[in-house]
Amino acid sequence: MPEKSRQIIVGGGGFFRTLSNQVRLIARLVADRRVSPLVKVLPIASVVYMFIPTDALPLLPFDDAALIWLANSLFLEMCPQDVVEEHRRAIEGDTTIVEIPPQKPAPEDDNIIDAEFREEGPLSS
Repeated sequence: MPEKSRQIIVGGGGFFRTLSNQVRLIARLVADRRVSPLVKVLPIASVVYMFIPTDALPLLPFDDAALIWLANSLFLEMCPQDVVEEHRRAIEGDTTIVEIPPQKPAPEDDNIIDAEFREEGPLSS
């Protein structure tokens, strides 16, 4: 029976991969010198806000998620778009397809030694 070719897609899609790419994009932009330090305050402040108790700043029931999403969306909009696209392409360039060749079963008669073993006392030097 012919073996199917198998593939591993490194960097495929999905919610968690998209979220991971977004976090990586924001981290790369925060580290980039071409982005204004004042603009970098937005994602840093949103991370700090995650650790502030929710009771300290009551806004709405969905305030935490909405505020973090808004801050990061504004950050991406305020960054130079050519820099954003450069980093986005670099992150998406990590997606590769690795071909795994089918494994052939080993022939049954290779690497088998058919012999008898006898023990005949101590070895003499």
